[in-house]
Amino acid sequence: MSNIAETIKADLTAAIENDKLVLPTLPEAALQVREIAESEDSAIGDLVKVISNDTALSARIIRVCNSPLFRGSRAIENLNMAVSRLGMAYTSSLAMGLAMQQMFQATSDMIDKRLRETWQTSTEVAGICHVLAQHYTKLKPDQATLAGLVHLIGVLPILRYVEDEEVQISGIMLDNVIEELHPRIGAAILKKWDFPKDLQTVPLEFANFHREVPRADYADLVMIAHLQLVAGSEHRWTEMNWSDISAFDRLGIDPNANMNEEEDLNAQMEAAMALLQ
Repeated sequence: MSNIAETIKADLTAAIENDKLVLPTLPEAALQVREIAESEDSAIGDLVKVISNDTALSARIIRVCNSPLFRGSRAIENLNMAVSRLGMAYTSSLAMGLAMQQMFQATSDMIDKRLRETWQTSTEVAGICHVLAQHYTKLKPDQATLAGLVHLIGVLPILRYVEDEEVQISGIMLDNVIEELHPRIGAAILKKWDFPKDLQTVPLEFANFHREVPRADYADLVMIAHLQLVAGSEHRWTEMNWSDISAFDRLGIDPNANMNEEEDLNAQMEAAMALLQ
């Protein structure tokens, strides 16, 4: 690896170890939503009031509610109806996740492209996680969606560093730096944001294909969702023997089955992936 890549790794690693790495802060809208969701005295009206301050966010939640995944017998026309249908827990997780999208923007074209690609992958994985949680586990679909949205959050400070320092580095070398450092940084961000511990471990564990845990968790969901996303591509993960990945057993999924051939499941996954775009 080039000297510049090693320098980036050394700088970021030292910043992590010395607790000096500047971590992104959770957007204000997400903080307000979480505060309401965690309060025992909150009602749907409180959540609606906060979300309604963001017109774009309100519109997206209504669109989600009218999607094939949640569509009822009548169309949802306002935010109050949407939150009532989705429930406070799912609406809160969805709003928090969608509010994070504003963080995935940059001024330079190369970094902006990378951030958009990272968000695209995150939203697609989140959508698959939602469907997998519903069909194969007793895990909460709203938390599964959030796990997918934040599993690559550690990429942000790395790309910010490259942009702020105006580092000239090839795409391949940058990918190597990201792959090595983003899990640890991601876990640190989620800890700073006071996310539940079972979500804090997701960045560290979703690519640990030899992990052994007593029962399926959110890291398993993100792992399998990611594998489903790259299935049939030339991604290096497709070169592994998926039968050796115990997460499939914990979820009760045949690693050799092609979920894309199961029409109902595939349709739900496509609908879920499109929700957050």
